[in-house]
Amino acid sequence: MVPNINEKTVLPGRHPSPGRDAIRDGGTDPGHRTSRGSSWWKVHPFRGMVNDIRRRAPFYASDWVDAWDYRVVPATVYMYFANILPALAFSLDMFTKTGSTYGVNEVLLASVLGAVVFSLLACQPLVIVGVTGPITVFNYTVYDIMKSTGTNYLAFMCWIGLWSLVFHWILAITNSCNWLRYVTRFPCDIFGFYVACIYIQKGIQVLQRLGDAEPFYLSIVAALLVFMVAYICAGVGGSSLFRHHVRVFLKDYGTPLTIIFFTGFVHIGRMKPIHLEVLPTGIAFMPTADRSWLVDFWKIPVGDVFLAIPFAILLTILFWFDHNVSSLIAQGTEFPLKKPAGFHWDLFLLGLTTGVAGILGLPFPNGLIPQAPFHTDSLTVSKSEPVTDEKGEFKGSYVTKASHVVEQRVSNLAQGLLTLGTMTGPLLVVLHLIPHGVLAGLFFVMGVQALEGNGITLKILFLLRDKNLTPPTHPLKQIHRRRAIWEFVAVELVGFGATFAITQTVAAVGFPVFIMLLIPIRAWLLPRWFSPEELGALDEPTASSFTMEGIGGVHGGGGGGGRGGDSSDDSDGTRVSDYNNDGGARAGRQAPGNDDGIFASAEAPGRSREDVAELGQSESVQSAGETTRRGGHAATAD
Repeated sequence: MVPNINEKTVLPGRHPSPGRDAIRDGGTDPGHRTSRGSSWWKVHPFRGMVNDIRRRAPFYASDWVDAWDYRVVPATVYMYFANILPALAFSLDMFTKTGSTYGVNEVLLASVLGAVVFSLLACQPLVIVGVTGPITVFNYTVYDIMKSTGTNYLAFMCWIGLWSLVFHWILAITNSCNWLRYVTRFPCDIFGFYVACIYIQKGIQVLQRLGDAEPFYLSIVAALLVFMVAYICAGVGGSSLFRHHVRVFLKDYGTPLTIIFFTGFVHIGRMKPIHLEVLPTGIAFMPTADRSWLVDFWKIPVGDVFLAIPFAILLTILFWFDHNVSSLIAQGTEFPLKKPAGFHWDLFLLGLTTGVAGILGLPFPNGLIPQAPFHTDSLTVSKSEPVTDEKGEFKGSYVTKASHVVEQRVSNLAQGLLTLGTMTGPLLVVLHLIPHGVLAGLFFVMGVQALEGNGITLKILFLLRDKNLTPPTHPLKQIHRRRAIWEFVAVELVGFGATFAITQTVAAVGFPVFIMLLIPIRAWLLPRWFSPEELGALDEPTASSFTMEGIGGVHGGGGGGGRGGDSSDDSDGTRVSDYNNDGGARAGRQAPGNDDGIFASAEAPGRSREDVAELGQSESVQSAGETTRRGGHAATAD
């Protein structure tokens, strides 16, 4: 599939990014300055979506052909369990707090809806879409607010979904995703810290509802054992113990095998007579409640239809941030991706799935953290390279670096179809055997693992570590004012505390506003407090300039309207280029990175980020073996 060479094509401007190392050497902070010449008040409807489709469409065929790779099989199995296990835990939480409205089947079908739509139609099919912790909080908060009014809850949620569909489409049409250029690790770390703490809180609440008799104490034991065994499996998988295939097996399948083992363990010996609360399930492919899959959304007062608008606005704010951040992190700087992203079009699709989910009476799906970056990690192939000194002589050790990512659509689609198969009768019977204590342990595992790799946690550990035992090459070591690190962490913890605190009140439905406020705080307030050098070390862009090209580049890093060469600036950071017969751009207006076909046909060899880095367009590939701020799952190939 080759681009039409006679067609005028909207392409993003070329936005070189100095990378984090350049910032440390005296460059500008990636979140400090606005790009010159940007006209934010200008709106070019549909331009972002059209540009996304034109950039990604040439790779659609290769998205299926490239799936003929071994990594797709373990990635599919791994993501099936990584997606379905949290979904089951969230289904228990919503079943309890929404009057049995949402159950296992609703959560599973919502995950299937997101997986099928995004794997087939999205510009970035690596993003895993499903039911998240924040939407769980949103759903039962709306239920608590509306249950005293006598309003049909599902019909009201349907109208929230339909209004949100409209708002999503408006945001997609008006290129709102260009504001993602202001998103750095700062709001992402705070949001990730919040989600991790929500996981731990949910685990405690699951146990708290079990009372104080024998089932309660056995459930605590089961939860702690699940947490410890799954945590040890993950730790061994990331260590140097045992052989490579053993480590990979433990890392990929340790958690699901732990869940299976302890589901049967509580029925052994003297534990068998103890009655434990188990996961409630329903009839195969049927809603949990006694209703049809089509919600009677027309049977609701007109006043309630318009009352759903403010809730829909809050939902749209949450999804705009949560889904886009999931997509950014799944395309982080440590992943050597070759195929372009498409945020505007994917936001349009998210609006579609939100509306359909409302009509079907499902929880609204969106991008998952940490499953989305885990998916990319599981598809990352790494290679070992010898470490050499300045003279090029071998130093006796090797470093593992990411070689490439198997970018395709099959693994996301396959894990969605496996999730659909889980709604069959026999598998629902198996799911009905999982005790609440085991699910609580799963919440603990997800929460602690998310906290471990979070940027806030890593900064706190740096501050608590003995200075004499801290490597001199540590990124934070370059900050002369150690107090600046404490202040930055304090700001992050205040942001987390405000978000977490509001979710504990009846005003919890408004927590997306607090999350969105983190973006302008980082972009315009923190630069007044910290120097560019300090922010360069404390914070960094979420994704590479290659990923950010479609939304105008990294804020302050030369993108988003910066004039370079013969480019025409727009508010969305795009410019118009004409393809010539050899894949370049006519009249000297070069397509970004198209010297050797980064936007060539799907059959042409894609350029890796190592190549792009040589042109100063992107950061060089980082080691997949390093501990990232998300604590992702890395796949290696010997």
